[in-house]
Amino acid sequence: MRIIVPFANRDPKSRLAPVLSAAERREFALAMLCDVVDAVERTGYEPELLLDEPLDLEATIDGGPSAAVVDDAAALLGSLPTTVDDRPLTVAVNAALDDGPDQAVVMADLALATPTALRRLFAAGGDVAIVPGRGGGTNALVVRDPAFFVDYHGASYRDHRQIVADAGLSADVVDSMRLATDVDEPSDLLEVLLHGDGRARQWLVEAGFEVDDGDDGRVGVRRGLK
Repeated sequence: MRIIVPFANRDPKSRLAPVLSAAERREFALAMLCDVVDAVERTGYEPELLLDEPLDLEATIDGGPSAAVVDDAAALLGSLPTTVDDRPLTVAVNAALDDGPDQAVVMADLALATPTALRRLFAAGGDVAIVPGRGGGTNALVVRDPAFFVDYHGASYRDHRQIVADAGLSADVVDSMRLATDVDEPSDLLEVLLHGDGRARQWLVEAGFEVDDGDDGRVGVRRGLK
């Protein structure tokens, strides 16, 4: 199976700006990418990176709390097949998909992804297998028919189901907490701290983030000094 992992290397994870600096966002995004790539490789497949600009690991080392992740990324990502396409995500992914059988698209911010969860996706039936994300997004896909194309704008899960229906294809929806959890907002960091066990969680812990059992009974995240 051919597996494409899109990664926004230009100003990654901008919605985490309230809690992370630009340098920290870049490094944290890289840690999540490494977790996803590692999980894919442990299923026995080699992922292909789809970047919006070349990956400059040296630029990542700029005051982040764990520059060691850069060395890890260099070892893990350096030999992977890579395509650079600076067009919007939808255009770039559609250009990357070919007419071959069994192609997957797995987003780079699925910090809870495991080989078990990915194997379940890869084994799902249908002409298209879809993992919905929270909030109406699409976190991963398996495409088995060239009549399908992606559209990541807006409520992409709804749109992808409609594309499948319009093309007369079959869809299998994969319900997976681990693959449905993408990290975009500060509140999403709680899921990584609670359920993660990879580089992304380690990065957050080293950066001083911890679970906050608030006085009002709501669980959140706080950042202490390290």
